[in-house]
Amino acid sequence: MIDYSYWLDVIKKLLVFALSVFLIYFGFKISLFYIPFLIAFAVSLLIEPLIKFCMKKLKMKRKVSAILIFIIILSIIIGLIGWGIATLVSEATNLLNNINFYIDKVSNESQNLISRFKFDKIKISQELLSIFHNSSDDFIQTASDWVKNILTRMLNTLTSLPKIGIYIVITILALYFMCTDKIYMLEQIEHHLPEKWVKNLSRHVKALVKALGCYLKAQLKLVLISFIISLIGLYIFSISGMNIKYPLMIAIGIAIVDALPIFGSGTVMVPWAIISAFNGDVRLGVAILVLWIVMCVVRQILEPKIVSGQIGIHPIFTLIAMYTGFRFLGLIGMFVGPIVLIILKNIYEVRIDKGFVKSIFEKNC
Repeated sequence: MIDYSYWLDVIKKLLVFALSVFLIYFGFKISLFYIPFLIAFAVSLLIEPLIKFCMKKLKMKRKVSAILIFIIILSIIIGLIGWGIATLVSEATNLLNNINFYIDKVSNESQNLISRFKFDKIKISQELLSIFHNSSDDFIQTASDWVKNILTRMLNTLTSLPKIGIYIVITILALYFMCTDKIYMLEQIEHHLPEKWVKNLSRHVKALVKALGCYLKAQLKLVLISFIISLIGLYIFSISGMNIKYPLMIAIGIAIVDALPIFGSGTVMVPWAIISAFNGDVRLGVAILVLWIVMCVVRQILEPKIVSGQIGIHPIFTLIAMYTGFRFLGLIGMFVGPIVLIILKNIYEVRIDKGFVKSIFEKNC
């Protein structure tokens, strides 16, 4: 006889899980839509300790302390944004103008590398060899088209001043209100929501901030440190006469790869050093390796102090989450996937401890 109450309970648990995944996915879509407010919220969290420090040490009221810190941070941010946009436009334009030269260079190097192998000894037919050559050319062409597309989009975004200006102004205003009127905003949320909702929301938000917020802030600090070290190192190499033409873009690329779980900066820097040395620029290859070692040492020293605990997720599940995010959201999904995994782990921690599938399909779980 069918136990309807059992299957209703199973269906209910599965629907709740599916709804959780959908709400998290929808939440990220909404966050991207309201990106200026998300950036302002993230920055407000980062500077909140500075505001509290001024309130405590300088005996200031919250609004005065918030305005002071806001002006200081805003001046730094505007200066960095101005320098960053000008430098990125210059480097991206230069790279886009010379992209065909680099494509030909990479194509020639790959063909030279292929020609060094003695394929006759392993008895590869000319048809297969021709396919191999064509495939390598197609791969290089596809990669170059992808790079051109990214550079063109970036230049269009950076040079669309009215749109960028609106985003920046909205972000600055949102940051100001979040810093100065934080208590008022929290009181309004409590006033307009049912008391039971506020208690549950407060409990879940605190748990998520502890599990996710602190981890993301720690990772952001580590990536920022890696970016600064790589940027300074690359500029030193460029000033020293080494073949580094796009230090800011390369440093951003290294930071993006370093932000990805599992990968790390070595994914870019070690192959780059090997290829540079292989092409005869041993000095640059050694310099890149030294810079990478410095970054690793600094990260190993600072990581235990900045990251108070691990997320407790095996790398294989993190990799699956990155791949799933990539398939659903593209490149940005590689960052979103692990974050969703951490959120789900926090929400369903009790069920995971019991055995997730077991907790759904077994009674009394």
